[in-house]
Amino acid sequence: MKILTFGEIMLRLRAPGHERFFQSNMMEATFGGGEANVAVSLANYGMDTAFFTVLPDNSLGDECIRELRRFGVDTRKVQRGTGRMGIYFLENGANQLPSKVVYDRAGSAMALATTADVDWDAVFEGVNWFHMTGITPAISHSAMELSLSAVKAAKEKNITVSCDLNYRKNLWKYGKNAAEVMSELAKYVDVAIANEEDVQKSLGIAADVDVASAELDREKYRRLGDKVLQLYPNMKMIAITLRESHSADWNGWAACLNDGEHFYVSKRYEIRDIVDRVGGGDSFAGGLIFGLNHYEDKQSALEFAVAASCLKHSIIGDFNRVGVADVEKLMGGDGTGRVQR
Repeated sequence: MKILTFGEIMLRLRAPGHERFFQSNMMEATFGGGEANVAVSLANYGMDTAFFTVLPDNSLGDECIRELRRFGVDTRKVQRGTGRMGIYFLENGANQLPSKVVYDRAGSAMALATTADVDWDAVFEGVNWFHMTGITPAISHSAMELSLSAVKAAKEKNITVSCDLNYRKNLWKYGKNAAEVMSELAKYVDVAIANEEDVQKSLGIAADVDVASAELDREKYRRLGDKVLQLYPNMKMIAITLRESHSADWNGWAACLNDGEHFYVSKRYEIRDIVDRVGGGDSFAGGLIFGLNHYEDKQSALEFAVAASCLKHSIIGDFNRVGVADVEKLMGGDGTGRVQR
């Protein structure tokens, strides 16, 4: 099984600890981005995983590639192009103060890349599973065209396509709205991943659910999944994460999966004293892709994904630095956090 993820990886600049932007004269610099985060998770689980993007041909691009390789991600498909590296700034919230993300991505190498720059026959050589998100088509008009060409080429080659709908209101700036683009892209998706806001804003499907609610009605999510699968008969399943936000550092965390025949609901975790929730959804996506390819039943796949993303909330940075044994230990009920000697 060869998995390819596609999207933009950025320089991540984070205010230290729980400081506000420029409260001190330091920022922590790492790399991150939705699809790269998924690739790192899958590589950590021992899967043959490649990442495709377009990076600037400079030292920042070089260091980014080295960092991905350090986790075992295949970067041979990465292209170098004109433009710069995208950046995002992160301010870590606490209690009632929410986390804040500021994007600086205009003019990045990924935002400037066009369909003429990419040979999908070469990129998809040997690939069995393709993963992307709704973030990439939001970056720019050309990135939107590149995203649509990617899923169309993947389906022509009978490659399984997964997509995390990932609605980002601060990115849709070039004249197209999310529902207009994502409703077309979703026609080529086999496995959809989302939260309730993603479904409503990215696909334009009205639902009686509230992203800001601290209490979630599971039955409403069954009906929401049914609506999506009825509208997109090409989809084999949709997984929806269920986050109950009590505060910035206390969340309830679970997920459900609907394949049109069965509705699966995971174990629910209480996550307190959250260290870093950025990348939590990506760690769920990586866990689900691994689970669907390694467990015989979808309930186990869902439980692996939720446990993996639960652990990510305790890890600083975009990348989920856990292995299969870590996740399966939590799946088995060991969440004590006791020192392992």
